[in-house]
Amino acid sequence: MVSLKKLVIHGTLWTLIGYGGSQGLRFGGNLILTRLLSPELFGLMALTNIFIIGLQLFSDLGTGWSVVQNKRGDDPAFLNTAWTLDVIRGFVLWLGCLVIAWPIATLYNYPDLQWLIPIVGITTIFSGFESTAEAQLERHLDVQKQVTFELSTQAVGLIIMILWATIAPSIWALVVGGLASTSLKMVWSHFLFPGSSNQLAWDKDALNDLLNLGRWIFINTALTFSAEQADRLMLGDLFSLRLLGIYGIAFTLSDMPYKVVMSISNKVIFPAISKSMDQPQDILFQKILKNRRPFLFASMFLVLVLAGFGDLLITTLYDARYLDAAWMLPILALGIWPRLLSQTNEPYLFALGKFQYTTCGNVLRLACTIMGIWIGFHYFGNVGAVVGVALNDLFYYLAVNYGLLKEGLNGILQDLLATFLLLGCLGLTIAVRLHLHLDLPIQSLLNQSAGLL
Repeated sequence: MVSLKKLVIHGTLWTLIGYGGSQGLRFGGNLILTRLLSPELFGLMALTNIFIIGLQLFSDLGTGWSVVQNKRGDDPAFLNTAWTLDVIRGFVLWLGCLVIAWPIATLYNYPDLQWLIPIVGITTIFSGFESTAEAQLERHLDVQKQVTFELSTQAVGLIIMILWATIAPSIWALVVGGLASTSLKMVWSHFLFPGSSNQLAWDKDALNDLLNLGRWIFINTALTFSAEQADRLMLGDLFSLRLLGIYGIAFTLSDMPYKVVMSISNKVIFPAISKSMDQPQDILFQKILKNRRPFLFASMFLVLVLAGFGDLLITTLYDARYLDAAWMLPILALGIWPRLLSQTNEPYLFALGKFQYTTCGNVLRLACTIMGIWIGFHYFGNVGAVVGVALNDLFYYLAVNYGLLKEGLNGILQDLLATFLLLGCLGLTIAVRLHLHLDLPIQSLLNQSAGLL
């Protein structure tokens, strides 16, 4: 039997490969699509996806989390009950898309949303029919098969987007590509484990287990969406559609370190800790903090690259229409650091079933995002709004670490040392840039400000 340590190392490597491949596909596709489609279309699609993702997260029962954490995670009755819940939820979500389409189109004064939301929303039905085999792969740390599955379906959708945009550049390129990727994922998921497939079932004990954990996940994911999407909901009203699309590009790039750490956290750290909960607490804590160090160094490096050289990345890869992303990216990249610190420890809370601390953290993030954007925009315009977004993760970090301290896991000293090291390296990076006459990472913003004076 392969040891847990080997599974963790193997899983981490494959998670990095998967994330690198996924971001490479997304980034390369984005570069191509931004030359084929106008920024307004990306802004319109961003608004569409916000509300569909919102419906999904406001109804998430965490069946995948339950399969990983629950002792019955390999029981066919448990798996089929979880799948049945997801199927029902998928149809309810699509009906929700039909209901909200007209009010949202009217509120934002974009008539296209009235048909975009229901059509793109069909993906909720496809997702509902996806097999629980994906969660089983995660439970057993079989990351290699997960990565192959996810990259292949993503590549198919991206190829369709590019081909459609080349032939007929319109919003339909993004819509059809997304539908194709999700439908392929739905079908393929039932062949991940040969000879097995889900069927409708309703086991009462399994249902109770799913709903007991699911109620906290439901609240947590609903607040996660509100906290993470509040920026685009508010900026969709404050920014022009063009600037919203540019902000979306800067945010996507700045979010890369968090996404890779989150992927490792969900696919590797959480299942590994769940399998180790029977160990003595002091031994488990030592292992968590020791194994956390390389993830902190990797996170630090990613943030340093984006905060110190993100503007050069934007000006090199994008044309002049996207110049505003050059000053947004360094600010947003620094802002995710507290969330990265939290992400490498909070799986311990999830393995305990203690979702209330992250729920509280997301309440604070939501409140701080709303206040930060409103105050920032009111006093400092577009720059203030972006800074308001960047500061919100600090309060999430405080809530999560309060929970960790209550449950006996203290990683604050490790966090402080990593933060001081990051700031020192960033200061050195800026000094090197100035020595090489490369200006500051936010020089484009300073130039704009000087032009207005």
